[in-house]
Amino acid sequence: MNGPRVFPLHFLIWFVFAFLLLVVGGSIAGAGYLITRDTLQSAASDSARRIGREMLEDVQGYVAPAEMAVTLISHSSLADAQTLDARMTRLALLRDALDATPVLQSLYVGYASGDFFYVRRLQDDAVRAMFSAPQSAAYLVQSVIRGAQGPEGRNIYLDAALTPIQTTDAASFAMQYDPRTRPWYIEAASAGGLIRTAPYVFFTDKGAGATLAIPGSNKTAVVGGDIRLDMLGQMLSRMRRTEHTLIALLDANGHLLASGSAIGGRSGAHVAQGSALLRPASEFGIPILTDLASRAATLGAATQMHEVARIDGRDWYTWVERLATGGGKPYFLVLAIPEDELLTGATRQAEAALGLTILVLLAAIPVTWLFARAISRPLQVLAGQAGAIRKLEFDETFVIRSRVAEVNGLSRAMDEMRLAIRRFLDIMREVASAPDLDRLLPILMKRIMEIVGSPAGALYFMRDETMDPVYGWSGDTGDVTSALQDIPLGAAPPAVRRAITDGVVFSRALADSAVLPEKLRPLVSDNASHVVIVPLINRERELVAVMLLLRGTPFEGPEQGFISALAGLLGNSIELRELLKTQRELFDAFIRMIAGAIDAKSPHTGGHCTRVPEVVKLIAQAGCEARNGPFADFAMSASDWEVLHVAAWLHDCGKVTTPEYIIDKGTKLETLSDRIHEIRMRFEVLKRDAEIRCLHERLAGEDEATATAKRDAELRQLDDEFAFVAACNRGAESMEQTHLDRLKSIASRTWLRTLDDRIGISQEEFARKQRTAPAGLPALESLLADKPEHCIERCPSDRIQPDNPWGFLRDEPDLLYNRGELYNLCVGRGTLSREERYKIEDHIVQTQIMLSRLSFPKYLRPVPEIAGNHHETMDGTGYPRRLRKQEMSTLARMLAVADVFEALTAKDRPYRKAKTLSETVQIMASMKQQGQIDPDVFELFLTSGAYRTYAERFMAAEQLDDVDIGRYVGSRQEPADSTEG
Repeated sequence: MNGPRVFPLHFLIWFVFAFLLLVVGGSIAGAGYLITRDTLQSAASDSARRIGREMLEDVQGYVAPAEMAVTLISHSSLADAQTLDARMTRLALLRDALDATPVLQSLYVGYASGDFFYVRRLQDDAVRAMFSAPQSAAYLVQSVIRGAQGPEGRNIYLDAALTPIQTTDAASFAMQYDPRTRPWYIEAASAGGLIRTAPYVFFTDKGAGATLAIPGSNKTAVVGGDIRLDMLGQMLSRMRRTEHTLIALLDANGHLLASGSAIGGRSGAHVAQGSALLRPASEFGIPILTDLASRAATLGAATQMHEVARIDGRDWYTWVERLATGGGKPYFLVLAIPEDELLTGATRQAEAALGLTILVLLAAIPVTWLFARAISRPLQVLAGQAGAIRKLEFDETFVIRSRVAEVNGLSRAMDEMRLAIRRFLDIMREVASAPDLDRLLPILMKRIMEIVGSPAGALYFMRDETMDPVYGWSGDTGDVTSALQDIPLGAAPPAVRRAITDGVVFSRALADSAVLPEKLRPLVSDNASHVVIVPLINRERELVAVMLLLRGTPFEGPEQGFISALAGLLGNSIELRELLKTQRELFDAFIRMIAGAIDAKSPHTGGHCTRVPEVVKLIAQAGCEARNGPFADFAMSASDWEVLHVAAWLHDCGKVTTPEYIIDKGTKLETLSDRIHEIRMRFEVLKRDAEIRCLHERLAGEDEATATAKRDAELRQLDDEFAFVAACNRGAESMEQTHLDRLKSIASRTWLRTLDDRIGISQEEFARKQRTAPAGLPALESLLADKPEHCIERCPSDRIQPDNPWGFLRDEPDLLYNRGELYNLCVGRGTLSREERYKIEDHIVQTQIMLSRLSFPKYLRPVPEIAGNHHETMDGTGYPRRLRKQEMSTLARMLAVADVFEALTAKDRPYRKAKTLSETVQIMASMKQQGQIDPDVFELFLTSGAYRTYAERFMAAEQLDDVDIGRYVGSRQEPADSTEG
């Protein structure tokens, strides 16, 4: 009879579930797209404003040092030099200024006479080629001298030590170039101070840029320095958000100053020569750039403009912002981002949401997700002695007898200067050679006291408004540091507070009651009647310490200045001490953070990176204390201890690269999820097929009991086979040949797939499936399959080359991963395939690579070797370099023992019970006999009691049992020689 079309209930439930899932997923994807689009637009607007601020800050950060360099040179004797030789004597000054200020391309001086002296750094082959310079030239000097015979030009090429290499004639340049006609000279001479020109084309190399110029102190010369506009383009190029983002800087006339985008066939920073860079934006033929230039011209009183525009058939998000340049004409930062690129994230999110929805949907059916003769002689002698001082020769005493009082006075002054410089250099040598700054401070104080003739003195550090004594000396009683007390700044003597407030050296007689309180009495000696108070200020103009010096005579003004200079050295030493301390603390915190992150990444390694340093330090301390045996001569310096500390904390840093699902893999089929569920569903399909066959047979007239019996037998067999597959998946037992044969037999079963397995999947998986031609539907599929798409190829970046710089020797699997179902179920022991176990062992390879790329100071350079060899064995069978015992450092072998001991006794690993002390020692003894760990280190670990010390601190009470170490000490089997690398 006719009526509404009817469907099976399972189809209706699937249809309603699929419909609701598609509707909800589509709604979530749409809402997510709209929210993400608004967020990206707001972020892009904020980014444009931030780029404007950063642009001004970066330009000021680049230009300020250049302005300082040009200003300082204007006060030097170079501005008064009248000859080329006189100017060349100041070449080192210009060289140092250029080297210290990378933004400066060149420095030069234009003289009122029309002379010109130009120095430029030749930083690369391209610049040397531009000036026809020799290959070894590092600097170019261009000189123009205007004499009676006309202008004379000369190019002088110098190497890095300022030694002339070659000199060439530059007559044409001298004829064409007169600095007095250049805009920078005219503007600076008119302004009478520092000016910065508008961008223009340089005469010397035709490059575009701006010039900083300032008149010399005598107003007869102008000092200038060139800044290229390249830096602006480089800065802008780093600020691009997407591939086709257009970002540029225009002047008030709409001329292009810099671009971070592809302009006129160039990409990246815009480095065009001459007028090409300063062309109007409209001449580049780029519609969006022309549009942005016109918007900037019509900005009016507003500071910024933000619009969405459709240009040349493409929608753009555009921003124009006025950048004030400190009194001159403004610049305009223009930015345009294609709408489709800006919203890529939103689109992908929406697609991902829809894709996820579809994957979830498909899973339900089911399918598999980085210096006059009478008096000249003594003066000549003095000159010679001055020369000796210049050569830093201080052994000869200055004794010159002359009837000229001034000469005698000069002689005495030079002798005093000699002694002062010698003492000062002695102090510098002390500073340079002292390994411990804490012990250096008392030495420096004594040296300063010797130089000024002070029998007593003290040094106080400032800590939270309190003067904390760190060194005190009295000529009567010696070291009085411990007798000195803390002095709150508010309770300090008025003279001390005044010196600190004014930041100057302050001297008073001790009889003055405003000078010496009761807390400073331990410093007073019989021959001390005057005190000088010296505040020590660091480079940040912060008070870091106060120095007090006492003696029997007043401290005169010039002497106070000398004391102030010495105090500056002491202040810098204190600042350096604090800086080094802070840096060490920061570095230590950094490595602890990395280790903590590794431990937190997986519950399987919780606390491991924290406890291994404790174990290895106990072993190293035991080695230092040993008086006989293999470690009788073993000793460690402070640097060695720091090396061990860093290596131990970072020994497993490479684990950050190991995928969590491999570290945590609990079954053979587990990846991001356990694929046993997919296998189960296939068995369910086969069971359903058996049910259907039974019904068909009955409908065909077969006896019900017979059909039912066949069905029940088939269902029991399927249940038994799935139970066997599930047991194999757990990997609890080793796989025997019979197990492998049975798996292959089960794998031969087939099931019918009626849906396309190439839709709704990721591009990567789709590409793997394309290795084979698609099968027609319906398609027979193996119950357990090893398909080509299960094989994930190892890309070149994942391969270790035989000539790799680290010397790794690994038996590398051909594939990165093999996710074949039957292949993984047939793993002989445990749950990891050969590829997965290689990936886990790869953490030590990554540890060595990561650490070898860090710029460790020289004393820390052994860190990678120590940290990266804790998986090597004594017999050369370890990994990753197959080193033998004699190829490994003692500390590396100690770390290997510590790593094994901690791993066996760790109580926070969820996949196994922690070993007791006796069980752990027994296992390690076996490893010693097998050549896996160093027997000397192992026996040191036991006989020193280090193992017990660690156990009592870190192991649970139930793990602490008795260990008869006599069973494991003395008997050993040295590993046989191995011919393997």
